[in-house]
Amino acid sequence: MSLQKLLSALGNFRNDRLVVWSLAIIILLRILFTGVMGLMPQDAYYFFYSQHLALSYFDHPPGIAYMLRLFTSIFGEHVFVIKFADLFVTAISTIAFYKLTRLFVNNEKQGNALVLLLSTFMVTILSLVSTPDVPLMLCWTLSLIALYKAIFLDKKSYWLLAGLLMGLAFDSKYTGVFLPLGLTLFLLISVTYRKHLFSVWYWLSALIFIITISPVIIWNVQNKFASFRFQTTGRVGEIGGLHINFENFFGVVGHQSAILIPILFFGLAFFVFKSVKKNGFRIAVIPSTTVFLLCFFLPLITLFITISFFYWVKLNWMMPAYITGIIWVSSFFPVKWIRYQVLVSLVIHLALAFEIIFYPFQVKSDDTWYGWEDLAKEVKNIQTKHPGAFVFASDGYKTSAVLDFYLDEKVYHPNVIGEEALQMDFMPNDLPALAGKQAIFLDSSPSFKDENKAGSYPPKLNAYFSSVEELDPILIKCRGKSVRKFFVYICKNYQPATK
Repeated sequence: MSLQKLLSALGNFRNDRLVVWSLAIIILLRILFTGVMGLMPQDAYYFFYSQHLALSYFDHPPGIAYMLRLFTSIFGEHVFVIKFADLFVTAISTIAFYKLTRLFVNNEKQGNALVLLLSTFMVTILSLVSTPDVPLMLCWTLSLIALYKAIFLDKKSYWLLAGLLMGLAFDSKYTGVFLPLGLTLFLLISVTYRKHLFSVWYWLSALIFIITISPVIIWNVQNKFASFRFQTTGRVGEIGGLHINFENFFGVVGHQSAILIPILFFGLAFFVFKSVKKNGFRIAVIPSTTVFLLCFFLPLITLFITISFFYWVKLNWMMPAYITGIIWVSSFFPVKWIRYQVLVSLVIHLALAFEIIFYPFQVKSDDTWYGWEDLAKEVKNIQTKHPGAFVFASDGYKTSAVLDFYLDEKVYHPNVIGEEALQMDFMPNDLPALAGKQAIFLDSSPSFKDENKAGSYPPKLNAYFSSVEELDPILIKCRGKSVRKFFVYICKNYQPATK
């Protein structure tokens, strides 16, 4: 989308210099972040996916893997290329959103919707961090365009395209299942369009959807439905009883208001409440196009808000619902509120820019962009003093995945000491070949309080190594101050577990 087209698309705001310049700065900052922000653990983990292409993976379908493989094959295996892939695909998603919006609202409200979307922190996250949500959001938006044309314009061929796109959304993330569910819900409650349920085109669309998701199904069949179980019964098993947890609920409200910017989030909640109060659940008094939008918004939001009383709902699970939610609310959102939304967003993005560039506030988590490359350099130095030693970490996937990206040799994961390792548990197991070797074990300490050694080591190492020696910790510094800490151990004579 050219600058001229973008200005034209802003509707009421194209002559509002404050809004235009604020949005321009936000967009430019997103582009700047692509060049200056370091690798996130998620980037490294899904890059690992892309280097080991498969029908599907343990924790997610394969969409993100194939997306990153495409970009890195063309432009090279660099951090910037991974970030650029996210930025580019999200930009295409934004254009698709603009095309979708014009199907439901007039030019003036279309500008409202575009400004609201561009102002969200959600778009920034999608533009900067490789997650399955990046291809999901694109396929989700394109699916809705195809479904609109199939249903409301009665274009038969678009049923086939919709089946393919909904399948690709599912192949990106399991949340994509809410597309055919939302479609079916709309057709069930819409008197005018219920006839499509009995149309051969609806069922052909369903058939194409099933064919498109068949690689994920085949992988699950081959692996005893490991991924499906992990994302369904595995999650349910973590709940540990139906005990209402208001802390989780308010946590979800907090992070959802953060990614949307509070004005939009609470504005959405306000207008949903106002609409229910006015119309209740009388579907007949609501225009069909509005019902269509709500069928892909309210069920997903309602489900995860309900779950949040019992389980921690992750920040990105509700993102697809906001596509139609923003379009719907754009017809009611006051221009003044949108202006405030953009200004608050600008302040937040400027603060993020300051944090990314100067890193004044330590992120007490491994979910950070800072220091990973410096860690890799320090690990290389340790390797030169201990030739032949393999490297592993046991903090989930994060440290191992990032080091695997930066180092020239394979880095190992928690399964070295018998712990679960997500996708790595489904990779070819070469652990027996490591028997008798030394290992460099890294243990991240995100909330460290001093620069000293730990003075001990995880007892579980004793079951796999004959001896463990602690080295000086690796300290990652920023302007002379230690901001990250990794305990380092040399472990001798590895003995893999025998089944």
